[in-house]
Amino acid sequence: MALLGEGEGHSSFSLLHALGAGYGCSIGIDLSTKIRLRDNEPNKTAEDPSGLLDAVVDTWVAAGFEKPAEELYWQDRSNVPMGQGLKSSAAASVAAIKALASACEVELTNAQIVDISAQSQISAGISLTGSVDDAWAAIEPGWKIVNPNLPAEEGILMEGDFPEPDDWKVLLVLRGERELLPDAQRFAQVAPQFERAIVAMEQGALLVALTENGRATSNALGDGKGRRLANDLLVWGARAAGISGSGPAIAALVPSYNESVLRRIEQLAEQRGHETIVTDLWTA
Repeated sequence: MALLGEGEGHSSFSLLHALGAGYGCSIGIDLSTKIRLRDNEPNKTAEDPSGLLDAVVDTWVAAGFEKPAEELYWQDRSNVPMGQGLKSSAAASVAAIKALASACEVELTNAQIVDISAQSQISAGISLTGSVDDAWAAIEPGWKIVNPNLPAEEGILMEGDFPEPDDWKVLLVLRGERELLPDAQRFAQVAPQFERAIVAMEQGALLVALTENGRATSNALGDGKGRRLANDLLVWGARAAGISGSGPAIAALVPSYNESVLRRIEQLAEQRGHETIVTDLWTA
């Protein structure tokens, strides 16, 4: 044998940061990670500096499932930027769990995959909350407000689709390697600032939620440069903009019919030395 199984998980950006808001919410975009699981060593294996894939296997076994082979090797193909707050870990863990399920011929519900992903990320030390909302966004299009302290199946408080997704382009501004790490105490101190994002989500105002969540997150991180850049994106023509996850990337939404505005925003961001990616909201 060689190829045992494969799976895919999508990238996303934040509408609510679980550490500050108490509830998490992300929405998937058309960037993804594909993982292949093998029982023989390929020429090039997946890079896994955080040990996430090992944590996925350990969590899989702890959940009562068998390994499909004694020695497991991973390959990956991804266009998701790593360490930018664009949920690369959730995408990779979901893809790896799907590959394990395929290899073992095990049928899992999406909620089971989310639970295994969350525990894997906590075990690997790369998430304080388990990134439950990110895992849901990696496996299902649309958005879900979730309580990360409950099992995935019980923790969904609200859910929906982004209205008229074809009317929007997602502009991602990458700002280099992460320098500011999230601190739970600092997020707790600014928790009231996340209330505007929570109210916006309750009212279905997703654009407002993206911007307000980003502003509160920048304050929690002490990332004044990120907040100023997000504000500049709004001045340049974006309808919403904010730091995604714990940064440093900024996600912005620009009307898809206004290509000249999109190009201008890209150029202005790149003139400041930032790489940009333009993609779409992930739909079924």
